[in-house]
Amino acid sequence: MTEATIKNSSTAARFGRIGRRSLLLGGAGLAASRLATPFIGNAEAAEPIRIGMVWAKTGQIVDQAEYLAQGGMLALEQRNNMLLDRPCEIVWLDEPNPQGAQQSAERLIGEYKVAGIVGGALSSFALAISAVAKKSKIPYVAANAATGALTGASCNKYTFRLQPPVDVHTRVLAPYCANLGKKWYLLTASYAFGQDIKKAFSDYINANGGTVVGADEAPLNTADYSSYILKIRAAKPDVVIGGVSASDLTTFLKQWNELGMRGRIPFAEIAVGNTDLWGVGPEAADGLFTLTWYYKNPNNPPEEQAMAAAYEKKYNRPAADKAWMGWMGMKSLLDSIEAAKSTEPAAIVNALEAWNVKRGDLSLGYRPFDHQMVNRLLVAGIKPSITDKWDYFDIKAELPATTADIEKAYGTQAESACKMDSL
Repeated sequence: MTEATIKNSSTAARFGRIGRRSLLLGGAGLAASRLATPFIGNAEAAEPIRIGMVWAKTGQIVDQAEYLAQGGMLALEQRNNMLLDRPCEIVWLDEPNPQGAQQSAERLIGEYKVAGIVGGALSSFALAISAVAKKSKIPYVAANAATGALTGASCNKYTFRLQPPVDVHTRVLAPYCANLGKKWYLLTASYAFGQDIKKAFSDYINANGGTVVGADEAPLNTADYSSYILKIRAAKPDVVIGGVSASDLTTFLKQWNELGMRGRIPFAEIAVGNTDLWGVGPEAADGLFTLTWYYKNPNNPPEEQAMAAAYEKKYNRPAADKAWMGWMGMKSLLDSIEAAKSTEPAAIVNALEAWNVKRGDLSLGYRPFDHQMVNRLLVAGIKPSITDKWDYFDIKAELPATTADIEKAYGTQAESACKMDSL
């Protein structure tokens, strides 16, 4: 039994739904299967290919990270835990803070000799992992982080990002917010994601004849938002722009409701996870949001519908957007290793740049010049009456609509701050 298996078994006890076998796929489970059924040939004797995952096991992002990890593990399970005709294992390490994320990435590379890494539940974590990927020349897929720097000024040849950056989310949601009024109040988290939101929405409203009537930055893991809420009430904005994530958003919206603000002043936020609203509960859920994916979207392609069905069957709950992101991020890495027919990093990077799947009329893939995945977003409100404990969202639009709109929202190579290095 590896040290990772031991560490992950304690995490399984905390999460409940995740079994020990799931946390190091291909490890104990594959060993057991080989004992039960003798294999003949090279696959049996081959050293397992290892893929690293760095998702939080503690802290305010842990609810989202559980889904991200489960989605990634499902992507490997759908390949029968095999890659290049060899057993494949996922090694999942924690990211308690940016330094911890960096150390986990270094350990995955140095100790476990992983072929690639998927992870980075917060932008600050992803930036730390990306720096390690660049230094160590190991492919890294950032499946959740939204800070612009990741595929902008801090881009590198080994980092690929699935989540649209803050600027894209802003260009999709800000016009809806402007329709609500020209006086905005910003409440954002005091780290890269929140700071990007503050700048992007401030720039938009100032350029469109409005004003920011107040702006606060809240520390991560804020337990009491009442002082912020009282300031918002006194400022009387037309809309509140949020930029607090995961369990912090859950805490804020619960207190927003408790202080009688639900329905009084519209609330809006980008890149919201399903788990954030599920944690709030139907009585307090409120707002207008952008989502990266939704399990009930009828436009989801057949492969994604099959993934959602497999996830629900396995975990007895719907696939959150984060499950899809973990699955798609891992799928793109596994597909690319297969396409490269190699675990050599440069070959995988080249395959990731060429990788794509169809989503309706879109060819979903990573742009070669900045490694940003280009995809549409969902604009969603909260249903006026929630009768299903999982189905909160009323989907209003899927944007950007046209190819031209997509290019305008994501920007061109000439507009990009990314100066891609070479392999």
